[in-house]
Amino acid sequence: MINSTKILITGGTGSFGKAFLKKILCKKSFERIVIYSRDELKQWELQQLYPENEYPNLRFFIGDIRDQNRLKRALENINTVVYNPMEFVKTNVLGAENLIQACLDSEVKNVVSLSTDKAAGPVNLYGATKLCADKLFVAANNIKGNRDIKFSTVRYGNVMGSRGSVIPFFLQKIKNHERILPITSSSMTRFNISLMEGVNMVLWALENSIGGEILIPKIPSYKITDLAEAIGPNC
Repeated sequence: MINSTKILITGGTGSFGKAFLKKILCKKSFERIVIYSRDELKQWELQQLYPENEYPNLRFFIGDIRDQNRLKRALENINTVVYNPMEFVKTNVLGAENLIQACLDSEVKNVVSLSTDKAAGPVNLYGATKLCADKLFVAANNIKGNRDIKFSTVRYGNVMGSRGSVIPFFLQKIKNHERILPITSSSMTRFNISLMEGVNMVLWALENSIGGEILIPKIPSYKITDLAEAIGPNC
C-alpha cells in the first residue's frame, strides 16, 4: 500500500471524492484523511455517513481551492494530495496554480491531479483549461528544487453515470417521456470508465508515479448513437 498516510482530497464531496474515500477508509495504513471542499451541505451530508466516533482519522475542512491561505492551513500535517477539480476556469487554472504553490510551501510529498480526455486536443474552453492544468502539474516538477515532492496527472475518460454526463442526461429525457435524444454528431464517440476504475487508477498513480507523468489508461469506447439506441430505442 501507499507509504504516504496523511492524505487530503480536494473536491472530496463529489462523486469521485466519495468513492475514493470509501475505498481508502478500508486501508488501515491511512493515518489521516482530510476532505476539502466549499460546499457546507455536502460536507455535512458526508459527515453523517462517517461519524467522528467511528472514523477518528477522518476530518472535514471547508475551503475554496482558490483561497491559497486556506489551502495552506488545510495542508498542515498532510503528505499526499489528490486534486479533483470541480469547476471551470478559476478552479482548473488558478486553483491548480494555488494548490501547486501551497504544496511546495508545505510538507506534501505526493500530488496526483485528475484530468480528462477532453484535455487531449481540446476544441472548447473547458478542455483547454484542463490541458492548462495538466501542463501546470507537469511543469511543477521542474520548479520544486530540492524539495522531496512529485506531481503527476491521471487523465481518463467519461465516468459512467457521473453527474452531468450523457447517460443520466438521456435517462432523464426518457423519464420525461421525451421522444428526441439530442446528438451533436452521429460520429461522436465516448471513452468510458467506471467510478471505481477511476479510483483504482488514482491509487495506482499514488503508488507508482515518479513525477511528471500524464497517465492515460487504455479504456473502451462506444458510439454515442449506440448508447442512444440502447437507452431510447423508440426515440
